Amino acid sequence: HEQEQEHEKHPAGSLPEGPLVEILSRVPYKSLCRFKCVSKPWLALCSDPDIRKRSPKTMCCGGLVLCKYWESRYVEEFEYNLVVCNPATKKWAELPPNPIQLQDEDEEEVEEYLCFDPAVPSRFVVLTHTWDFTEVAIYSSDTGRWTTVETGWTDEAPVGLPVFLNGTLHLMTTEYSIVTVDTEGKVWGQIDIPGNMRDSSDYPFIGQSQGRLYAWSINDNIDVCQLSVWALEDYGGAKWALKYTVNISELFGRNCCKYVEPLAIHPDCDLIFLADRRGKAISYDMDSKKVHVIGTYQTFNGAVPYVPCFAEWPSDGH
Repeated sequence: HEQEQEHEKHPAGSLPEGPLVEILSRVPYKSLCRFKCVSKPWLALCSDPDIRKRSPKTMCCGGLVLCKYWESRYVEEFEYNLVVCNPATKKWAELPPNPIQLQDEDEEEVEEYLCFDPAVPSRFVVLTHTWDFTEVAIYSSDTGRWTTVETGWTDEAPVGLPVFLNGTLHLMTTEYSIVTVDTEGKVWGQIDIPGNMRDSSDYPFIGQSQGRLYAWSINDNIDVCQLSVWALEDYGGAKWALKYTVNISELFGRNCCKYVEPLAIHPDCDLIFLADRRGKAISYDMDSKKVHVIGTYQTFNGAVPYVPCFAEWPSDGH
């Protein structure tokens, strides 16, 4: 009986808790979550906040998903609810009604963006706006409420997917600039993009990789159709550096510039993803210059980076 009590105090037998904490803090969080099933002492130990903070966080980036759902098939298309989901843990949180949600199907489309720090994904913000971008609504998981904010922007509409970096949401606009806003909607800014990106066949794409903001575009106004990738070197001074250029024909084996769409950049390395209109998706390693065919998907309709997140959900999450 005494041996059983001793085992309860020390989950790893005779190994002291200090060295055990040091070992577990170096284990990827995905593995740490699996250890919780061993016993109650293991559950308590692996849930220790100090261990979670020190555990490698590569498994906790972009792991939340913002979803729409309809209560029945008979409601109007604009009568949907918003839910933030964590597919890895099967946890979710339903949001209260959006104050600027459409009341008529003929009204402008509403866009929704999810923002969160990968280190603390249980705290998140959802920002929504109509196409004219004059007003935004912001939901905070801390308060559980929506607030509405006037943007001050009247001639620029966001396009493409947003980027959340350093506590700030970044949005490419129809005026070929990047609008920035903090999670409270109080601090707004603007970042100019490199001049030659205005020559691209479509609006540039933006993404974040290795803690930096990237922008990339396909230029078809030159003899050779090229993909150009830029990195923002000086955030305050909006100084961009051209990192990579590659001919589209080298990636897809044919000159199909007008039919290629850049998808995303890898969050942890110099890898970019693209697809053509035939549904062929590839990855391109910008350092090794190697192309990898991911697959061909007839119903392919875009992509976003996703890495499972195994951090704890707030107590009121489902």
